Amino acid sequence: MIVCWGFLLVEALLLVEINVGLRRMRGKNEDESELEVISIRTMAQETLGDWGGTLATITYVFLGYTSMIAYSSKSGEILFHLVNLPESVSSCLFTTIFTMLISVGGTRATDQVNQWLTASMIGLLLAIEVIAVAFGGWSGLEGSGDWGKVPATIPVMIFALVYHDLAPVLCAYLGGDLKRLRASVLLGSIVPLLALLVWDAIALGLSAQAGQVVDPVELLMSERWSGVSYLVEVFSLLAVATSLIGTLLGFLEFFKEQLKNLSRDSKATRTLQEPIGMGGWWARNKISFTAMAMAVAPTLVVSTIVPDAFSAATDIAGGYCMTMLYGVLPPAMAWAMYNREREDTSQNELSRVRPALLGVGIFAGGIVVEQILQDFSALHP
Repeated sequence: MIVCWGFLLVEALLLVEINVGLRRMRGKNEDESELEVISIRTMAQETLGDWGGTLATITYVFLGYTSMIAYSSKSGEILFHLVNLPESVSSCLFTTIFTMLISVGGTRATDQVNQWLTASMIGLLLAIEVIAVAFGGWSGLEGSGDWGKVPATIPVMIFALVYHDLAPVLCAYLGGDLKRLRASVLLGSIVPLLALLVWDAIALGLSAQAGQVVDPVELLMSERWSGVSYLVEVFSLLAVATSLIGTLLGFLEFFKEQLKNLSRDSKATRTLQEPIGMGGWWARNKISFTAMAMAVAPTLVVSTIVPDAFSAATDIAGGYCMTMLYGVLPPAMAWAMYNREREDTSQNELSRVRPALLGVGIFAGGIVVEQILQDFSALHP
């Protein structure tokens, strides 16, 4: 878990450096009211060329949809247990609420809601962990773990720890301030790491008590005090909500950037003949609503048709999409950026981390190869 966290931290810092470097080269105005986000697709195209932009686009779109499907599917399952709503209805309702929050409330309102949800989630997690320790579920460093099972769990670890889809939005939100960005990435990644490490120790302790391979969440929820089950379900729902907000925010900004690029050629015509009334409102907001429909509609269709899509979507997203997009591409982009801007003093920091770029690139490639071998072994036991 700590190795995966360190690997993802290096990759996130690389993404931040590349994004801020491109913002400075473009001369982005950081005081604009509307965020000007440079997506990972644009980062790849400007550093690696057209092939990099195409690869990043395909991978990011596939990752965005698999992640959204996973979160939507899981939210329907949790809400079914909590309020007995059909999974298809509850997942659609849950996803639509947060889509409207982002579309109507904007980034700052979404940030405030997300902070409140995150604080509530951390409070519930602490309560659950205290109850679990009192229940006897604590192994510390003496749990009966099986290191041979680690490779198969790496995609889930990456899926649980990744936050890189927010990097372009964060760079725009904090105005390209590298000092604040580095602190945000470091401190923001430590919180889930510590929570997951404590939970792992508890899960191993609970499993050891049961004497067999069981889901530790089910063990907790079977505790006589029925309040534990509600705490676990609400915590799970908050975890899905905060993850959905981050993924959806980045996904919407990605589609908005692509749609703005497509409509740039007709900008002069729109300026000369600005519509009024409802036509003017639609002209100002059509890109946002189109991006929202492109991101959410396929997600709701698939999560409704395939209600048990969470596990499959998690494996695909963590094992392939996230590792390619946030593991293989960032060091390649940084390497290409250094080679093209060798004489630029703003890029001198990259020259000192070339061995690290090579190391994280090889590590990411190894994860992809390992996942391929795992999938082949599952198909041909």
